[in-house]
Amino acid sequence: MSQETRTERDSMGEMQVPIDALYGASTARAVENFPIAHRPMRPAVIHAFGHLKAACAQANKDLGKLDPEIADAIIDAATQVAEGKHDAHFPVDVYQTGSGTSTNMNANEVIANLANQKLSGTSPERERAGSGDRSEPLADAQGSQGSEHKPRVHPNDHVNMGQSSNDTFPTAMHIAATAELWKLRESVDWLKRTLEQKARSYENVVKIGRTHLMDATPIRFSQVLDGFAAQMQRAFDLELAAEDALLSNMPIGGTAVGTGINTHPDFARRVCEHLSNHAIPGEAELFGVYEEAKNHVEAQASKDAFIDAHGHLKTIAVSLSKIANDIRHLGSGPRCGIGELILPAIQPGSSIMPGKVNPVICESVMQVVCRVIGNDATVTTAGLGGVGSIFELNVAMPVMIDAFLESVELLSNVCDVFVDKLLVGLEVDEKRCKQLIDESLMLVTALNPLIGYDEAAKVAKQAHAEGKTIRKIMAEKSYEGVTDAQLDEALDPRRMTEPQA
Repeated sequence: MSQETRTERDSMGEMQVPIDALYGASTARAVENFPIAHRPMRPAVIHAFGHLKAACAQANKDLGKLDPEIADAIIDAATQVAEGKHDAHFPVDVYQTGSGTSTNMNANEVIANLANQKLSGTSPERERAGSGDRSEPLADAQGSQGSEHKPRVHPNDHVNMGQSSNDTFPTAMHIAATAELWKLRESVDWLKRTLEQKARSYENVVKIGRTHLMDATPIRFSQVLDGFAAQMQRAFDLELAAEDALLSNMPIGGTAVGTGINTHPDFARRVCEHLSNHAIPGEAELFGVYEEAKNHVEAQASKDAFIDAHGHLKTIAVSLSKIANDIRHLGSGPRCGIGELILPAIQPGSSIMPGKVNPVICESVMQVVCRVIGNDATVTTAGLGGVGSIFELNVAMPVMIDAFLESVELLSNVCDVFVDKLLVGLEVDEKRCKQLIDESLMLVTALNPLIGYDEAAKVAKQAHAEGKTIRKIMAEKSYEGVTDAQLDEALDPRRMTEPQA
């Protein structure tokens, strides 16, 4: 923004605003009041406000509440905001008023100024030319007429018509969250499909299973990878559940405390319809079918839907942690670890040990998991009565949506990286798998039906004490009624990976 300023006014008095800023006094006041994170609201929230304000203007136009010319100018301006064309004009810090009022007014002022430029036919450059001390704000608080006697757009009276920050900000939260969750769904699905494809590549490779970190019975690598894929299928289903929780409880229409004061009875329904029918160019499937909240007091006073939805994100994160952790342990080595997997070597692993390669992608996944679990605590705390939700309004919404969207972004990005940088190039060391299977004492489990549990335990202990394989010990012993054919069948590792009649 320019160092030059203009004078803007709001209900509290005058404020100096950068001369090239599209926002006005309320936004400038918030920027001055909240120099905390020095990080503005995430673009997804700003774009959601653009979509919402466009839908609100269309609804008010349909209902005869808003002059069609003003409505169309607002819709055009709000669409520009939705498309991300004016992100630089949304500087309000994340840690602001708990209702998000500052961001709502930021949106109102930017959209009003853009609408006024359209109505007056004045370009942004010409509109802001001249003295840096403007006594008349771009979005005239008095709604005065432009030079051609065209209606001027007021940020509160027109852009915010039938709305309150108390219902617009949480509604924008729902829009932003569902839009970003769509991207996570794509990433989770890609990860699942990659695991399924990798599983098919190793259908006949048998490895030793492990429970309690100790050797257990054999399992096929395809079964391990299919298990991971099943976790991601569940994650995909959970993501859909998270979306449903947010699509079906839109707070718009509740205005100040959920009673709907100063708004038309059909306003909320029409806004939801316009949002449901609206699509971002090239991404028509981005938006779902939004539904007005059945109880507006609940929708504004609590944020249980977000706590529920982020709980699903935490579950997805925990599933990713399991997969990444298993892969890095199975790839430990290369000589002194398990070594059943060969992870792609993508960068040097040590500044002191030459040739060392670390499971860095797995580690990045697990760090994302740590952050998401922390964000879940933030979202939950922000929803607690006495912290966020109290009486008729939640007053920790900005930090809640910031944490929520960070979790969605991190999970989506790390799923993509996990596939690109690790899973695509992941290999199974079949020779190592066979070596460990042959040496395993737990093959003795398959002998239970032939010689009984107690006798099988003796075989296992003897094999361990003498450093021999189960097959070798069984060859040295003679059990009545146990033929060589039966022994070969029982000790077939591939056979052990399936139920037997």
